[in-house]
Amino acid sequence: MDRRHFIKSGAAGLALGALGSRTAQAEGINDANISSSASTSVIPAGRPGGIPIPGGAFRPVPGKKLDGGPGYNDPRNRFGGAMRVGRDISPLYTYENIPSESEVEFKTFHIDVVLTEHELVDGVKMHALAFNGQVPGPEIRVQEGDWVKVVFTNKTGLMHTIHWHGLFSPYEMDGVPYTTQPPLMPGQKFVYKFRAAPYGTHFYHCHFSTPLHQAQGMHGAFIVESKDDPVRKQFPYARDYTMVLEAFALDYARQGFNAMLERMKEKMRLMKLHKLSKETLAVFRNYGDLKKHIKAGYIPPYSQNRNQGGSVLPNWNFFGINGKSYPATSPLLIKPGEWIRIRLINGGFLEHYMHLHGHDFYQVANDGALLPAPIRGNTIAVKPGKTADIVVYGNNPGVWTFHDHDTTRVTNNGVYPGGMLTTLEYEDFVGGYAPLTAIDE
Repeated sequence: MDRRHFIKSGAAGLALGALGSRTAQAEGINDANISSSASTSVIPAGRPGGIPIPGGAFRPVPGKKLDGGPGYNDPRNRFGGAMRVGRDISPLYTYENIPSESEVEFKTFHIDVVLTEHELVDGVKMHALAFNGQVPGPEIRVQEGDWVKVVFTNKTGLMHTIHWHGLFSPYEMDGVPYTTQPPLMPGQKFVYKFRAAPYGTHFYHCHFSTPLHQAQGMHGAFIVESKDDPVRKQFPYARDYTMVLEAFALDYARQGFNAMLERMKEKMRLMKLHKLSKETLAVFRNYGDLKKHIKAGYIPPYSQNRNQGGSVLPNWNFFGINGKSYPATSPLLIKPGEWIRIRLINGGFLEHYMHLHGHDFYQVANDGALLPAPIRGNTIAVKPGKTADIVVYGNNPGVWTFHDHDTTRVTNNGVYPGGMLTTLEYEDFVGGYAPLTAIDE
């Protein structure tokens, strides 16, 4: 599929790569809004340690934990009073009153899901369910308030939906199979329409057979940019990076795909013959509804002998950032005196503790919502389904490690180093250290 098929003329920008440096912009979204034409000159340091005080307005009281702690609610931590707390709640709208395409311009995206092989690191490939053939899926960037249209095509032998995690979509667009919509059968299309709100860092993922589909590739970043970015006003960041944190179970994928395809083929055959109802795959809306169907003969999947169905438990043995395991991960580039923004998205099912060497950073947003006060730290916990935005100031030239501090996740199939590790690299840095011997020799 070429790029023109994915995004129509005049549609919003998307990043085909993982990091912000690869983000492509659409008409109506100025490059300066994302990769910034803001000054990268050194701002005079406002406190010991060299981290500047943008405009002299922000004087943080150090907090010891990123989930609160000393200084968290201190009024001196409020971006000089300029930072919006929380998000504006958009007026309620339903699917029925979404405007037509003749009334408003929709930012239109085409997303296909395919079964493919994805290379995590040299010599290691996995069976993946991939949006537009890539893991993670293409990054979607739109402006707050844009009307969004996503044409989703199922090109696999499985059933799928897309859930817009953190976005205020109409009920019918939420992507929960048999609850808000029927799942897409093989070869089918579904058109999602909604307004881009609230602003912030979000993501999208499959919500059918989620443990397998989401973990094996069906996830991607969805960034809603603020038209009046309060973060950039106080931290004039020059680069905007996205890091999708992932855990992969290669054996689970190989065994799970084969077993699931066989079961799905049989279920669809029986459904066509009207010998199997859709309730077999349903998410029941309440316990009473489930009990009613059980009395009528429905057998819940959890009560069946799962050992006979090819079911396996995931053994997470590879970990990645934006679909790659170290050393195949891409570095984060920075210059002295420059601010950068990093959007962390946990697209998997494990908690990760991202630690940056040689620097402090400030967390400025959680699940897309701005914090009442930036929180200073060097390690941040990102739980499954969560997003966190941090800003980093370039005041310590070098090549610095940024990794999950649960070092079992900094491995490739148990071999260290690997996995969820990248580097913060200063451009044009020439270090004076040349390793002479390994530490264990």
